Amino acid sequence: MTNKKTNFFAWLFREIRRIIYIMLDEFRLVFRDSGLVVVFLGATALYPLMYSSIYRNETVREMPIAVVDQSNTSRSRELIRRIDATPDLDVAYHFNNLQEVKDPFNRQRIHGVIFIPKEYSEKINRGEQATVSIYSDMSSFLYYRAMMLGANFAILQVGKDIKTERLNASGITGQSAELSAAPFAHEGNILYNEGMGFASFLLPALLILMIHQTLFFGITMIAGTAREEQRIHEDFSVHHRGRFFQTLVGKSWCYFGLYMVVTAYILLLIPRLFQLPHIGNPMEIMRFMIPFLFAVIFFSMTISVFIRNRETGLVVFLFFSVILLFLSGFSWPQSNIHWFWRTFSMLFPATFGIQGYIKINSMGADLNHVQFEYIGLWIQATVYFITTMMVYRMQEARNKKSHITER
Repeated sequence: MTNKKTNFFAWLFREIRRIIYIMLDEFRLVFRDSGLVVVFLGATALYPLMYSSIYRNETVREMPIAVVDQSNTSRSRELIRRIDATPDLDVAYHFNNLQEVKDPFNRQRIHGVIFIPKEYSEKINRGEQATVSIYSDMSSFLYYRAMMLGANFAILQVGKDIKTERLNASGITGQSAELSAAPFAHEGNILYNEGMGFASFLLPALLILMIHQTLFFGITMIAGTAREEQRIHEDFSVHHRGRFFQTLVGKSWCYFGLYMVVTAYILLLIPRLFQLPHIGNPMEIMRFMIPFLFAVIFFSMTISVFIRNRETGLVVFLFFSVILLFLSGFSWPQSNIHWFWRTFSMLFPATFGIQGYIKINSMGADLNHVQFEYIGLWIQATVYFITTMMVYRMQEARNKKSHITER
């Protein structure tokens, strides 16, 4: 019995040592290749800084617009003054008609137009409803947002003043007039993105995608380089051959250890440096990222068997980057995505990773609230581990067959 225990611990020690050797060998492979260092460390260090810096001004302020005031009365000038006073809009041009607006609008010198018709003041004085037309540049939703927020706020405030004025004229004054003009007060509470900023909406998803895609590109790049140099058999050398479990564990520990540091930098430090949403518990985030990283690692290792050269991984990387961003459901409700694409998106760890990270980091959820994504990632990690074992076996069988043929 004692001999059996001794043999077991000796065997266990040998296998752990073998795994550590494979892991250290993979680290040496990564740090010897300048291209891999750029992907694993350079890109992950610089991309988050670059994107966060580009989108740091999250909203459009003082957007230049034009006004066509055909009424030219004190009432129309008051409306223009209110619009110009909003933080969103800047009345940069005054024109006599809409025809004059076309040239600066087409040249992108302005991104919106306010048209006040000639009968604007006359209708208000007669107690009728007046119309103000708003033309907005829809080439960017940020332009549209700034135009509608600024113009509608000013118009509503002027409308309230006009209603109070009419009530005063009918004999209702003071607080009674105020209450009649505004019968109820509303309080807006913006959750999770208080400043309604574009970066706070976009960057949390991009940060996860950066981790997913750089890890995928790096692993496929290693496989492509090995095939180019005709050394793919090294993965099945004396200390690897027939020991697929140890090989996969050793390699995955290398990538996992490296990317746990990268993940902490991207998901914990970058949001705090650039004041992005970061109300989630850091420990919950890192716990959630454990199955995410393993799912990405084994997914990438499965695909890497089919990568024939160093550049192929880059082509796949670029092709799927935008697709994965849209399939994740952060920019478009998943309920409005066709069931086929929702199902297809579950093949990729980025889908669960983006959804879960946004819920934890931006909405303050914990792991109990992201059980679907968390379990989904562990299932992916398990399935892709098995598929990697299968394709590695296929690879070894193909290598043996090619060696026999050469002889």
